[in-house]
Amino acid sequence: MSVTSAEDPQVSPEILAAMQRDLGLTPRQATARLLAEAHAGTVERQLQASLGEAFGGAWFDAAANRLVVGVTDAGRAEAVRAAGADARVVTFTERQLDAAKAALDAMPAPRTVNGWYVDPQSNSVVVEVNGDGADPATRAFLSGARAQGGMVRVVTESAAPRLLYNVRGGDAWYGSNFRCSVGFNAVDSGGGKHFVTAGHCTASGGSAYGYNQVYLGRINGSHFGSGGDYGKVDVTSSSWSLVGTVNRYDGTSVAVRGSTAAAVGSSVCRSGSTTGWHCGTIQAKNQTVNYAEGTVTGLTRTNVCAEPGDSGGSWISGNQAQGVTSGGSGDCTWGGTTYFSPVNPALSAYGLRLVTG
Repeated sequence: MSVTSAEDPQVSPEILAAMQRDLGLTPRQATARLLAEAHAGTVERQLQASLGEAFGGAWFDAAANRLVVGVTDAGRAEAVRAAGADARVVTFTERQLDAAKAALDAMPAPRTVNGWYVDPQSNSVVVEVNGDGADPATRAFLSGARAQGGMVRVVTESAAPRLLYNVRGGDAWYGSNFRCSVGFNAVDSGGGKHFVTAGHCTASGGSAYGYNQVYLGRINGSHFGSGGDYGKVDVTSSSWSLVGTVNRYDGTSVAVRGSTAAAVGSSVCRSGSTTGWHCGTIQAKNQTVNYAEGTVTGLTRTNVCAEPGDSGGSWISGNQAQGVTSGGSGDCTWGGTTYFSPVNPALSAYGLRLVTG
């Protein structure tokens, strides 16, 4: 089925089926939601520009199939409604919340702090603490966080995030002693072939092999820290061709048409070599995650499950590429939180163009 734009709801039946399964939607509801989400992304960008300092963030309300936009000036609410979104008067601007989060990014965090992110729905910066937060290091961090003018909200979690790698076997790509998942295929200006994946997967360099252990090429790029968790593999073997699709691990695939970022609240689906295909919702953007291996900024938070070996795998909303799996907590038995590193910064960092189908 052909899709020609980011707002065209004609996606593959496999996407719709997964949304029905994981989000509890009918076929009509899934199609309507995809159309509304695509439109919401366009409206969000327009209002972010037109509202300026009054913009207090935005999120997609799945129950109403509408974008909700926070405004700090009640007099601008009518402009929001005129653009086709619902307005909520909030205390803090998006710029203030982003600045508070940036201040936390500059603070050393103890291992008991899982991460932090801007939550537009609560108009706050959420700090996630693993445990009761009673130890001195956690109290010191939270004291500094709360000094950001009342914008910080602390939540307690029962598990710490971890990177998803080192599980052998399956339909994936392999390094010397690990398995990860392919993200998205891309080409450079000279026609060279590559794929982007998680940076923690590519950190060791060396040779890369495909799902069938046939040589792919060289690992040639890794970024893990400020701005994301992404890496690059150069596909130099003539045995391999690049296609603009995402594997669903059921004998079918879905086409990638572009890389327009979806709004908070939008549906998103993930493909990985350990647990296959799962869908859920984008909960926040630009989250900082404090892994044991280091702090990573710029990640997107979701309620989709994942497990080790899914790292680097593809995230897609509708027909638009979103990012590559970084890590998370939980598993696909009882659920959890998973973060992805947005695909566009990775493509830009390496000067690549997404391969579409």
